[in-house]
Amino acid sequence: MFSKFQNHIISRFPFLAEKKLFLAVSGGLDSMVLLQLFKQLPYEIAVLHCNFQLRGVESFGDQEFIQNFCDQNNIPIFTTHFDTEAFAKDYKLSTQVAARELRYNWFYEILEEKNFDYILTAHHADDNLETFIINLTRGTGLEGLTGIPEQNDKIIRPLLPFSREEILKYAEENNIEWREDSSNASTKYLRNKIRHNLVPVLKEINPNFLDAFQKTQSFLQESKEMVEDASIMIYQQVAKEAGEDIHFDLNQLKKLPNYKSYLYQWLNEFGFSAWNDIYDLVEGQSGKQVFAEEFRLLKNRETLILSPFSETSEMEEYVINENDTDVNFPLKISLCNVGHTTYDSNRVIFVDADKIRFPLLLRKWKEGDVFQPFGMHGKSKKVSKLFKDEKLSLIEKEKTWILCSDDQIIWVVGIRQDERFKIEKATNKIYKIELQ
Repeated sequence: MFSKFQNHIISRFPFLAEKKLFLAVSGGLDSMVLLQLFKQLPYEIAVLHCNFQLRGVESFGDQEFIQNFCDQNNIPIFTTHFDTEAFAKDYKLSTQVAARELRYNWFYEILEEKNFDYILTAHHADDNLETFIINLTRGTGLEGLTGIPEQNDKIIRPLLPFSREEILKYAEENNIEWREDSSNASTKYLRNKIRHNLVPVLKEINPNFLDAFQKTQSFLQESKEMVEDASIMIYQQVAKEAGEDIHFDLNQLKKLPNYKSYLYQWLNEFGFSAWNDIYDLVEGQSGKQVFAEEFRLLKNRETLILSPFSETSEMEEYVINENDTDVNFPLKISLCNVGHTTYDSNRVIFVDADKIRFPLLLRKWKEGDVFQPFGMHGKSKKVSKLFKDEKLSLIEKEKTWILCSDDQIIWVVGIRQDERFKIEKATNKIYKIELQ
């Protein structure tokens, strides 16, 4: 196995040469074999161990076992411990999900703190099969059926081509010691149920089942890559990026016989899960929305708009004082006195300096806001009616700011100036306000 492993590392991960590598070691069979394999290779390694305090004295026994091994072999080791059950309770997570979050959060923290390059874990082919079955039982797309990725950012899994049987045989032949996790024998957890009850049946039906599974996963991975390529090409035809937002042209989208598949491919990474609601948006009424944790999808006429979900308070206000020449938040605005006007954009207004009163107020628009649009003498108009005339989407409305002097609107920023503050023949001082 060592030669096969060495060749696998050289061919699949040549970039690891001369890098600093952390090995995630639990003390179990898989991670101890990974550690022994790398101990024989010319890499700079150190060990990471998490004590989740889930098995009492046994957990501390694992930590002591690994600490002793590293001390005897002059391998640097970094350990940490978590109150996993308390974390799971506080955040309403399963114990396994809580342990995973704690583990990987710490991994990335120490990776940066110690200036290492990658973290290697001991996931193997049987782990991959179990993950495949778990995803299959929950319902998934190609992403879930392709299993555990060989590399995910800074996390690398070099044992994925190797079976649990191969790893056990190597450990026994080389007198490698390891610690047995008593919880692995329990069928309390879904993964253990699959490992102990289902996988043996599959291997009984076909003794070469694991090899057949790996071939299937290879084919699925190729299909996934082909889908991703097609998705990118269609995205360029259908989507337009506008700042933080993405606009999907529904007229173009609906020409595709399988547009739902493309929507899934594009939106899955943003955390959406209510797929039927998303598909209904395509034919739904304008103004309907579907939410993920950090994003939302809005139907706006013949467009779907994807945008970050903001919980900014509508009552948030920012003061602009008389001596301020530049505002950098929440908008970039410049203010100055000028000698003449040049109306060429809705992003610039010129006002009679004697008509405004400092401090000015920059705030979000509110229902019931009324102003006198530039050019409409003595006629008032609701800001909401202006939005309707301008055909603004809900997202665009929510992003609109109002500039006020006392309680009067000077400018619906970037859209329309107020008539009451315009330049007239009697104006002595001109004040220029520009949205950068």
